Amino acid sequence: MTTQVTAQKQGVLNRALNFIEVAGNKLPDPAILFALLLALVWALSWAMSGLVFAELDPRTGQAIQIKNLLAPAALTEFTAKMVTIFVTFPPLGVVLVAMLGLGVAEYTGFINAGLRKILAITPKFLLTPVLIAVGVLSHVAVDAGYVLVIPLGAVIFYAAGRHPLAGIAAAFAGVSGGFSATFFVPSSLDPLLAGLTQVAARLSSDPSAVSIVINPLNNYYFTSASTLLVVLVGWFLTDKVIEPRLKKTPIDGDPAGLPKMDPLQPKEIKGLRWAGVAMLVSLALLAWSTMPDGSAWRSPDTRELTHSSAPLMQSIVALIFLFFLIPGIVYGYVAGTVNNHRDIVKGMSTAMSGMGYYIVMAFFCALFIYAFGQSNLGALVALKGALWLREMAFPMGVTLTGIVLLSGVVNLFIGSASAKWALIGAVMVPMLMELGVSPDLTQAAYRVGDSSTNIITPLLPYFPLIIVFCRKYVQSTGIGTLIALMLPYALTLLVVWTSFLLGFWALDIPLGVGSTYTYPAAG
Repeated sequence: MTTQVTAQKQGVLNRALNFIEVAGNKLPDPAILFALLLALVWALSWAMSGLVFAELDPRTGQAIQIKNLLAPAALTEFTAKMVTIFVTFPPLGVVLVAMLGLGVAEYTGFINAGLRKILAITPKFLLTPVLIAVGVLSHVAVDAGYVLVIPLGAVIFYAAGRHPLAGIAAAFAGVSGGFSATFFVPSSLDPLLAGLTQVAARLSSDPSAVSIVINPLNNYYFTSASTLLVVLVGWFLTDKVIEPRLKKTPIDGDPAGLPKMDPLQPKEIKGLRWAGVAMLVSLALLAWSTMPDGSAWRSPDTRELTHSSAPLMQSIVALIFLFFLIPGIVYGYVAGTVNNHRDIVKGMSTAMSGMGYYIVMAFFCALFIYAFGQSNLGALVALKGALWLREMAFPMGVTLTGIVLLSGVVNLFIGSASAKWALIGAVMVPMLMELGVSPDLTQAAYRVGDSSTNIITPLLPYFPLIIVFCRKYVQSTGIGTLIALMLPYALTLLVVWTSFLLGFWALDIPLGVGSTYTYPAAG
């Protein structure tokens, strides 16, 4: 009886996800969809620009106003900045530079051979949790997980005889769904959000709040513990929900470009050995150069290596390029897969030739996100949601859940984690301080909601790139495919992670260093 009920529930879930996938894939091509959304933003900005709103924009202190993007001055400004908007689109340079190094490593066979070696010693049943954990760990390197861990997840799963889209889903869940989890090492997001929380807290009507200081590690214990939660949830969903559903999805990518799981040959083993030495030497030199207090890699202000202003943090993408380029070249020459520098350049060119579709999508995505931000439409949604939550005056547990859900919904409209918190936090933090809730707890609730829905919003700047990775294996992949693939992770994380936070709060487990649950702090 239990088996029948379980089968019926899985059948309902699969039908729902199939409907979402089919409906989503009936949407226009992602590039055209972003162009249509751009036109919609223009139309809404024109229609709403004459309306008066009571909500105050925390960035200006004045009533928020929708900017008419169809006004002559706005249109000419948009066309004048179009090239700049595109070339300064943050993911564009990150992806292309990283792919140059990864392209060489892939072309010479270094990545393929390295993964075959890893698979030979890793139990298959641990591939999923290890991949998700690596995705969470990649936050230390800012956005490196999107261009490194996610495509490698597909390669690892395919080489192990599993569906590559399940590997992409698991990696995406770790990298983006678990964005607010930290694997022992704090990420660059911690000081960034803490700084915004401190600014928001000082807006409180309480005179003593003007000197409040928020520790950058104020959520560290909670986010570290959340890593285990994200890994377990992702592991269960990938193996029990996502992969069984993908069994009927054929892999129709170019066979010549798909990884193979052949035994390592003597030349490959020798190439891996020397490539590993090259990588270790490179890492050792980097570590040695960061050790002195006066190291040029350190932040000029705080002398910390992990501060957002530290050249080390700002050089992550360049370091990824070098740490794959150098061992890739060494492997190629030792294993005999390349003969001269022209082969190295060919590897880079091959990698870039596969990025054409992404560049087209990135162009329209960049224009849409820019216009949406300029219009203030997303800011209006965030402010109205925050004020509604205040007016409802729910019990504390319900209010915390409301912050999580509000953050998750706003995340569908504003992609940047810092931009969302700058808007929501300026309202929510001082508001909840008046109700006795600490800024640390409000920030933790925001991080749960923001992280959980990252994986289902097309406004995520890397969303088009994930579609490109999927199309290498399943050519019919569209927005609907990816959303249907990731929706179980998003909904489950919202419920389980919110419950996890409420458990921390109910049991009075410290959220992080110097954190409190109440304001003013007890004692």
